[in-house]
Amino acid sequence: MDLLLLTLGLSCMLIGIMGCFLPLLPGPGLSWLGILILYSTAAIPANYWILSITLIITALLTVLDYIIPSKGTKYFGGSKYGIWGTNIGLVIGIFIPVPFGFLIGPFLGALIGELLFDSTNHNRALKAAAGSFIGFLASTFIQFLICILFLGLFISIVWQHRAGLF
Repeated sequence: MDLLLLTLGLSCMLIGIMGCFLPLLPGPGLSWLGILILYSTAAIPANYWILSITLIITALLTVLDYIIPSKGTKYFGGSKYGIWGTNIGLVIGIFIPVPFGFLIGPFLGALIGELLFDSTNHNRALKAAAGSFIGFLASTFIQFLICILFLGLFISIVWQHRAGLF
């Protein structure tokens, strides 16, 4: 049974890493689930400190995933219209059946929002949309980094308890 749980946990970890780039999969959440499944094995004693800290990191990262693109828009001079456009575009971009809609949505949302705010300043609108895109890329990179760290933690725990697992 432990080997099955180990395999399921590792699968969650790998799918979580892919989820950093595919918006329909919650990458850090799946990676945390992999750690939780690992601690469900009989060979590895539960460590509630690690589970709690990684859960807090996962929750913060999930919230930041929606905030960072908006902050990127604001940092590059976007208005509240651009920030709202980024958030709306992110949600719409996830659900429209266009390749890379999750990338195009926030960019177009910020662009349209800024053009609604000031239709004469196209340069500002493009700058805010670029900020949204850079924010999205930063958020994706942070998610990927955390998922890789969770995978390293997973492998470390398995290595420490290899005698009881295999």
